[in-house]
Amino acid sequence: MKNQNLSIVLAGGGTAGHISPLLAIAAALRSAVPGARLLAVGTPAGMETRLVPAAGVELATIDRVPFPRKPSVDLLRLPARLAGAVRQSGRILDDASADVLVGVGGYVCTPLYLAARRRGIPIVIHEANTRPGLANRVGSFLTRHVATAFDTTRLRHARHVGMPMRREISGLDRDSARAAAREALGLDPVKPTLIVTGGSSGAQSINRAVAASVQALAAAGIQTLHITGRGKTVQGPGGGPLAAEGYRQVEYVDGMELVYAAADVLLARSGAATVSEVAAVGLPAVFVPLPIGNGEQALNAAGLVNAGGAVLVADRDFTAQWVASQLIPLVTDADRLAGMAANSRRLGIRNADQLMADLVLEAVSV
Repeated sequence: MKNQNLSIVLAGGGTAGHISPLLAIAAALRSAVPGARLLAVGTPAGMETRLVPAAGVELATIDRVPFPRKPSVDLLRLPARLAGAVRQSGRILDDASADVLVGVGGYVCTPLYLAARRRGIPIVIHEANTRPGLANRVGSFLTRHVATAFDTTRLRHARHVGMPMRREISGLDRDSARAAAREALGLDPVKPTLIVTGGSSGAQSINRAVAASVQALAAAGIQTLHITGRGKTVQGPGGGPLAAEGYRQVEYVDGMELVYAAADVLLARSGAATVSEVAAVGLPAVFVPLPIGNGEQALNAAGLVNAGGAVLVADRDFTAQWVASQLIPLVTDADRLAGMAANSRRLGIRNADQLMADLVLEAVSV
């Protein structure tokens, strides 16, 4: 089989944390094997229904089969629902004449891993989080081609490759892009700059603490761009959107490379992609991990924090008082920020997309 005729199926979806690396891997495979046929598989209700076609990748869908954590009626229905999803997956793999399956995690992956294994189709896995998801834990028993974003992730057969990301981010030179990025975001070209984001859905606790700190930030000479999340506009005392000197809020920024270039410090949740991207571009960060779930966000940030590239603060401790005593002195300390940026760059990996493309080609050549 010639690589130019490869049929590659990529599975994953539900959240941007799965879709972004999937699309980065797809783009790297297009570059490595220009004639390859690519098909992504997700669920009908995930973000992939919008993001994958927008990236020019064909999308097929299968039924979403969540795994209940507690005994319930849904648990009794699981075997039949999973069997149905495996049949759907098998038809998709057969119709695509798939030569290899690439999975990045999420509900869609387990049935596809099982269907691919039955057909002897090679499986390649990428795990984004330090604490692996169930689908990829299952998949790691079905293949030796397993990659992780973090070197602390414990998964069978894993090799550390980093987080696949868009070339606009992995190739970013913050110094040369800063002036244009600040202009595009409506920011002063020279003021110390804090950019705050809670992700596409926003983070209410972060938003509240920042809103209570706008006067103190401005008094310290810091300009703040607050990306609140869609539908999460921060209200001021008069009931309209909060407005203050040196403070600007937007719900969304299209192109995080602009944010990474413009910021002196990023204040954010510590999703796997965010942690990996700020390390790759050498951006000092303050992480406020999501306080719910299994604690994976704190684990995601641990390596970068321990290396001196980022600061971690618990959600319950992130208050206006913490902003005044810790964040403002950080944003205004150019020497400390330069050291953090250097520490980040040493840990960052910029070519994970290419390493994943190499792993896919390795799997089909065995």
